[in-house]
Amino acid sequence: MLLAAAVTGVQVGAALVASRAVVAELSPATLALLRYAIGLGLLLPAWAWLRRRTGALQPMPGRDRVAVAALGVLQFGLPIVMLNAALLRINANLTALLFATFPLMTLLLGAGLGHERLQPRVLAGVLACVAGVAVALGGGVGVQPGSSAQAAAVGVLLALAAAAGCATCSVLYRPYLARHGALRIGVRAMAASVVALLLPAVVEGGMGQASGLSPRGWALVLFVGASSGAGYLLWLWALAHLAATRAAVFQALAPLTAAVLGFLLLGEAWTPALTLGLFGVIAGLWLSTHRQ
Repeated sequence: MLLAAAVTGVQVGAALVASRAVVAELSPATLALLRYAIGLGLLLPAWAWLRRRTGALQPMPGRDRVAVAALGVLQFGLPIVMLNAALLRINANLTALLFATFPLMTLLLGAGLGHERLQPRVLAGVLACVAGVAVALGGGVGVQPGSSAQAAAVGVLLALAAAAGCATCSVLYRPYLARHGALRIGVRAMAASVVALLLPAVVEGGMGQASGLSPRGWALVLFVGASSGAGYLLWLWALAHLAATRAAVFQALAPLTAAVLGFLLLGEAWTPALTLGLFGVIAGLWLSTHRQ
């Protein structure tokens, strides 16, 4: 379960880097629509295989269908559009750093709703992860060239709002996962997000943008979509078996993954701050997940 949560943290970081590389060619809602349409296309064959293997499943109650659809829109439709819009105003490192507050928000929300106890050890681990990310990226964060202070502030708010939306879903998914399973919830939630993104993408002129997308752009979109489909399924599976905070804390790996990929693929510098931040995140993960 911990490995699944860790893989999703790495996947989010890699998808963030790829999204930043293609966001100049596609508007935020259009990129989100293509991302999750591709992810849904990968999940549907797995869903069909499961149906053939297990036979007819009990119908999902209407109230659960509505709730799962709403969580899908809140998990995908809104946060990913907001992250894509943030990437137009602030750079990928700062976006990832702000999104790394997601585990802390999950812990506080879960404790506030009575779903989890606010354990000092877990809180210390989450804070260590956030601090490690801040140290690692602190020297390389900033706004996009040409962005005004007002635009940068909007970008910061968008990234924080995206983190808040994902934290809310992490806490609220668990009862539906227990009743219906990760794959069934994943297909329904992702399908709802695709439907919700259709109108914004059309308003943005997304179909015209997609038709003019470069081969490199399509390769990046396919990577983001495919990794998101697999990553989301792993994420739901982790949430079904772990407390929301223990799963969410691994999202601290996302910004570090972005930094590592920048070093390996883009020739960006590896700094002492990155090394120090990496140790901070590792210590935080150990504190948050290790049970005495």
